[in-house]
Amino acid sequence: MAASEPVPLDVARPNAVRSFGRLRLLELLGKSSRTMLWRVDDPRRGQELLLAMPRRRPAGDGVLDRWHDTVRKATRVDHPALARTVEVSEHERWPYVTYELGGGVTLAQKIGGNGLPAQELVPWAENALQGLAFAHEAGVAHHDLQPCMLVTGEPGRCHLIGLGVGLPPLAAAADEDGLARQRQAAERDLLAFGLVLHHALAGAPAFDQPDVALALERLPPWGREIVRLPWSTAQAISEPLRAIVNRATDRQPRQRYRNARTLLRALEGWRVSQGEQGGGALALLLDRLQSVGVLPATPGAAARAAHLAMMERERTNELAAIVLQDTALTFELLRAVNSAQLRGALAGGNGPVLTIRRAIAMLGLDGVRRAALALRDWPGPLNATQAAELERLLEHVKRAGRIAQWLRPPGYDSEVVYLLALLQNLGRLVLQYHFPDEAEQIRRLMQPLAATRPGEPDEPGMSEQGASYAVLGADVDALGAAVAHHWGLDPSVLRMIHRVPVSAPVHAADSDDETLRLAASCGNEVADATAVPAHQQAAALQRAAQRYGRVLGIVLRDVQCAAQGMAPDTDESARVLPALHESLT
Repeated sequence: MAASEPVPLDVARPNAVRSFGRLRLLELLGKSSRTMLWRVDDPRRGQELLLAMPRRRPAGDGVLDRWHDTVRKATRVDHPALARTVEVSEHERWPYVTYELGGGVTLAQKIGGNGLPAQELVPWAENALQGLAFAHEAGVAHHDLQPCMLVTGEPGRCHLIGLGVGLPPLAAAADEDGLARQRQAAERDLLAFGLVLHHALAGAPAFDQPDVALALERLPPWGREIVRLPWSTAQAISEPLRAIVNRATDRQPRQRYRNARTLLRALEGWRVSQGEQGGGALALLLDRLQSVGVLPATPGAAARAAHLAMMERERTNELAAIVLQDTALTFELLRAVNSAQLRGALAGGNGPVLTIRRAIAMLGLDGVRRAALALRDWPGPLNATQAAELERLLEHVKRAGRIAQWLRPPGYDSEVVYLLALLQNLGRLVLQYHFPDEAEQIRRLMQPLAATRPGEPDEPGMSEQGASYAVLGADVDALGAAVAHHWGLDPSVLRMIHRVPVSAPVHAADSDDETLRLAASCGNEVADATAVPAHQQAAALQRAAQRYGRVLGIVLRDVQCAAQGMAPDTDESARVLPALHESLT
């Protein structure tokens, strides 16, 4: 076949031996508006290869030279997830690149009408993203990421081919600097990768357009259409994975993943949360607990430690009040006395310990001092901005605990409810301390989005759960649960520190443990309601009163007073912690 034909390689010629220079064309594996991919036989080497080339012959020497410069730069990027280049050359001024085939098949060949199981797809996607991230960090973009450009092999092994082959027209970014072009090309690659994931999971391409390059032109900022994974698919798609893929193709460019590594971390987090071994947020968190602890000692820890050193053993109530001002120390004591070994040895196996008073009695003053001195100094590895956000969150969590105390049913221990409200925020707290950048991403995704057209209302942001799925691949609560499991907490405690989801109905409690859980959840919902914009607070407080009114015996007035810090004290124990908080702050 002559290379000078207008469309030389697209047209099938049955029973004809097609060739491109010395290469025998065996099978067209994929084509787009920019590139083509063939399986070819190279008689010189005696092996089958993959041949990637532009869909059209470059017009003019300048464009051809630019193509060669880009592709040669790409071939110098060496990563196990990037296909090994065999040759960069041209035939009758038609440039091409050949790659090792290695016995793999393309993702396009794998995807059928039913799509791929997530457990099979995600490890391949992670591997490809590792190579893509490495290329982007080296200043190289793909420019035409298609399902056929991912060559899958054994489980978890995938090679990305075609870097730079689909070079966009020179005029596409002629007035922009090089760094801006690289950033925009990387963002386009990531959006294309999201569309590939969409196709692989749904079993059909977005907009029924198999050419990813054309499909993404229909999404903002170029087009106005929306793409979301369908709810009905042949393969089951979990809610966290759905959130990840939908964020990758979100209609709002600012909501999408900023780089390949953020998408990679989200997929890793999802895989680990499904019970597999490997990296991800949960595994990284458990590793970091060993080096920087669960939380740092809150500001003023030195003064509190000095006070502890001078206290007498008999003053347990005052000592408990001091401990409760430091959330990190509070958690450390609860961890120590609720570990399976210590609980069995010191408490005779008589159930979980959920008061600091009892924890002090079990550990002794010396044990409390040792725990205080073992904490990481404030603010640990955080910078000033991140530390300020953690301090704000700590105050919010303590406030939720006080609100829960005020709203608890009569007869339930005030301190137990307070501590359970704190523990229900364990995931939020370790997220801010151990993953401050991801925490900022989650907060940004939860913000309302400006309307795309004049006169339209702003779009609501993601829920906290949806945003954490999209960033971490796991719910924020899963982080808290992972820490609690790591501590070895009693199953009954693990149940009580699982906050009632805001989307779930609140049912009547069938046990004291469930009543305590509901009281703590109510305190947290009311505290969160006071953090929304002022014009939404009244409705949010009313929802909380309606959800918990019957099971906790409260009315809207109770919720409003608690939210404003004006709830009447119903007994002596309810006055202890708020009063001590005021005196020690």
